Amino acid sequence: MSRWAPALAELERGLLQRDVAARALLIAALAGEHVLLLGPPGTAKSELARRLQRLLPGAHYFERLLTRFTVPEELFGPLSLRALEDDRYERLTEGYLPSAEVAFLDEVFKANSAILNTLLGLLHERQFDNGSQRLPVPLVCLVGASNEQPQDDSLLAFHDRFLLRVPVQPVDDAHFSALLQAAPPQADATPANALIQRDTLQALRARAPQVALGEAVLALLLQARQHAAQTQQTVSDRRWRQLVELLQLQAASRGADAVSPWDLWLLPYVLAAAPQDVPGWIDFFQHGVAQTAPLPLEGLERAVLAFEQQLDTERRAPADAQDDSAGKLALARSIAGPGASENELVRITSERAQRRYSPVHIEARVAQTDELLGQLHTLCEAVAGTAHAVVGEARAHDWLPPSWLAHIEAVHHARCAHLDALRAQLRAVRDGFAQLPVNASAPSAAAPEPVHWSS
Repeated sequence: MSRWAPALAELERGLLQRDVAARALLIAALAGEHVLLLGPPGTAKSELARRLQRLLPGAHYFERLLTRFTVPEELFGPLSLRALEDDRYERLTEGYLPSAEVAFLDEVFKANSAILNTLLGLLHERQFDNGSQRLPVPLVCLVGASNEQPQDDSLLAFHDRFLLRVPVQPVDDAHFSALLQAAPPQADATPANALIQRDTLQALRARAPQVALGEAVLALLLQARQHAAQTQQTVSDRRWRQLVELLQLQAASRGADAVSPWDLWLLPYVLAAAPQDVPGWIDFFQHGVAQTAPLPLEGLERAVLAFEQQLDTERRAPADAQDDSAGKLALARSIAGPGASENELVRITSERAQRRYSPVHIEARVAQTDELLGQLHTLCEAVAGTAHAVVGEARAHDWLPPSWLAHIEAVHHARCAHLDALRAQLRAVRDGFAQLPVNASAPSAAAPEPVHWSS
């Protein structure tokens, strides 16, 4: 079990479809970064922040809903009357944001410029200007929440301070019944093995810079930069650098010496310019790392269909001999014997009217089908091997969200199942060719033209 599994279990306890948000939140806290949760009210955004605070022993928590009427005193504390008597402009920050390790600010982009400017320095530098003093703050992670992306360009700098930006949506139809029957979340005591000690955080952050990137990860990051350019998503140099540091910390948290391509599952939540860009980044990761891109099977499918149609044509071909109907019926009666039903006579007449093929023809068709079956078998083996390797790597990664793992497994399973079905379909065609009626008196007939299909 992963070292972080108990903490993740505590964050997700009783919540549905929050595996991505929980992992992003915990990694952000380990790295000392901030998270923006984007989604409608009632999607457990504040609950996740409160649970994160309970994972940090002794951590203070601060929460506030921001509006355009919110004043600085509500976030940073009231002015000290005693300090004013001494001609000092200082705030009493105890119990307010500057004294908190974990904070949750709802509707974070609705704050006025005076508050946002102070938050910029507090988030980035972990410093708070209190009168003439610039004091360090103990902030580990600030969780911001909003129903939508900021529309005002003046908010972009503040938006950029959130390294991880995670869309959070209501549960889907598949989980709706479970939502209705779920017990309300209980504020139970956090299990001791879920707690994150300060010395653990310090050791992890000290080790992270020593983790190597590796050529495979560098190549994927270059492809990510190209994807961002192609989709017109601006990613600053600072954000690229922060992404690398976050990947290194995630790898260090797994006890690894190098960043794995699987660590890049975080890309959508660091690089996406807006929530609508997240699915494209998820596809970028899953196609590039989990190898879920659709296989080009159209040519094989057309080939199997062409053989199937050829078999149907040859089964329906009329006999070469131009027997008259009366002769066929007389022959059928002689075969069936006295008392045969009309249906039996029709069946025998139909069978006698079917074209018969030379052994050379049948052997050629079977050989052609066997050749395609061999190609299909080789592809099946390769795809099954890829699926086994990819799913094994995905299962071994401590941080990959279970919903992502389920999707990756489903894609590879469906791919193998589709190829197996194609192979079974082609085997049936091969057996059909082998069972065509034989004209043993034509052993020297020429082999038929190969079956053609458009590739």
